[in-house]
Amino acid sequence: MKEIKNIVYLFLFITQTFWAQSAFEKGNALYQKGNYQEAIASYEGIVKSGQESAEVYFNLGNCYYKLNKVAPSIYNFEKASLLSPNDSEIQNNLSFAKKMAIDEITEAPKVGFSKIIADFTSSFHYDTWAWISILCSVLFLIGFVSYYFSSSTGLKRIFFSGMILFLLFLVISIFSGFYEKNRISNDRPAIVFADVISVKSEPNPLSQDAFKLHAGTKVMVLEELGSYKKIQLADLKEGWIEKSAIKEIK
Repeated sequence: MKEIKNIVYLFLFITQTFWAQSAFEKGNALYQKGNYQEAIASYEGIVKSGQESAEVYFNLGNCYYKLNKVAPSIYNFEKASLLSPNDSEIQNNLSFAKKMAIDEITEAPKVGFSKIIADFTSSFHYDTWAWISILCSVLFLIGFVSYYFSSSTGLKRIFFSGMILFLLFLVISIFSGFYEKNRISNDRPAIVFADVISVKSEPNPLSQDAFKLHAGTKVMVLEELGSYKKIQLADLKEGWIEKSAIKEIK
């Protein structure tokens, strides 16, 4: 009975994969013809089926960009960037989409030791840090084997020094990878979808307006209470915004 279930699951997976590929190709064909709204429907169908990918979100971002829809364009480019953070084409198109946004928010400068650590660990994605750790582990092992079988005192010193160096790099890369993964996991980025929305000083519709935001602005969600979410901007301004006005990226 279990084997039959596995076969059924495999069949469904293969069928869904082929369907997604067909829908993706259909979306690409519609995009090439300039039928952006129809292409969006095709790509969105793939996402709703659970077959998401950086390519699908990237193409969705391009479609919305062509239609001058700033919020969904930035949102989908951000989704694509999460799945493929080192893709320069995604980053380039994301920067173009951000230029359509009305709000110009200057990022507050970070200072102190935490900035130094964050700048260093963010130089690579945590997946890249993992590969660096594996490489350092292999080089450490090679150094250990070479040290063990070497008969020369001079070579033993060289291999021992190499082992210590690669061990240090290994520890740094493991720490950096975990630090970066934890940082990304704790972030709750979101995009404002409302054309214009008043951000409140308190989670109350009758409270004072703190500032206004427009579609396409990226915010960080800090907490939520009732129908409101507390957000923070890149310039460190904070306030409460209606849940329905934003869409979280993760």
